[in-house]
Amino acid sequence: MPLNRPAEPLAPGPRGASQARRWVASACVELGRDDLRENAELAMSEVVTNAILHGKDPITVRLRGTREHPRVEVRDASPDPPGLTAGDVDFLDDLPTFGRGLAIVASFSEAWGAERDGDGKLVWFVPTATAPDQPAVGVFLGWDDEPEESSFDGEETITIHLRDVPVKLMEGMLAHGAELRRELRLLAVAHQDTYPVASDLSAYFSALARDFRWQFGGEVLMNAMEHGVSAIDIDVIAPLDAAERFSRLVELYDLADAFCRNERLLTLARTSDQVEFQAWLFGEFVRQASGDDPTSWSTSHLATMSRAHP
Repeated sequence: MPLNRPAEPLAPGPRGASQARRWVASACVELGRDDLRENAELAMSEVVTNAILHGKDPITVRLRGTREHPRVEVRDASPDPPGLTAGDVDFLDDLPTFGRGLAIVASFSEAWGAERDGDGKLVWFVPTATAPDQPAVGVFLGWDDEPEESSFDGEETITIHLRDVPVKLMEGMLAHGAELRRELRLLAVAHQDTYPVASDLSAYFSALARDFRWQFGGEVLMNAMEHGVSAIDIDVIAPLDAAERFSRLVELYDLADAFCRNERLLTLARTSDQVEFQAWLFGEFVRQASGDDPTSWSTSHLATMSRAHP
């Protein structure tokens, strides 16, 4: 089963580095993976050192993945990419891997990488029991691979009217989508020969995210979340082929769910509520692009409930 432990905050400075090493050592023992302990501690020391020297508090650690491939994640509040440990800092003697850089992470991990995560960044690694023949190549996401400009600028467009959108479900969809895109990208990079479909899925999800994420999660949604509003109306600009795009997206989400259930992805498959919400949301693009009038979420949801409970 996939691991998904809550994030644990670290103390500031060198105390946080010691705490992180104890935490990851304990996690390896609890998983019955004492064979990973030494390399996990070495890699953790380097990642946390980078976060302390180049990142920004608060710093947290988290364990995800599976027992066979546990993934350690370190998050800090700086959106800048991780740097190599360098500089003149008073407490360097307390940070034992100073000077070795992120190369030590690559040398004791089967996979590692970093990505932007909201207003901060996430650096992760999957420790290995034995040093690989070649250091693992890091995967960096979110700094220059997903521009915010839509791919249909200059094309003829239509406006899709989304009515009575439930704020919590939309927020959950965006968070799940971000996690899914990350997992697909990592699967495509690490196992392209085994799962060539992952590259196609990753490219399609990323393209749609680039075109629509900023519209779904824009100022209207942020204000609603801040003020506790439960439902909002959103107008979305879409290309004329929106029906085709979102019909395809429904199929790909079903395929991605199958990947999740087979533990090829660490993201959990969608819940029944998420499936129903996305069926309505994506269906509105298909319907309205074909000339139909908008149908609100509340109307669609009540109809679904009445069919489920006649």
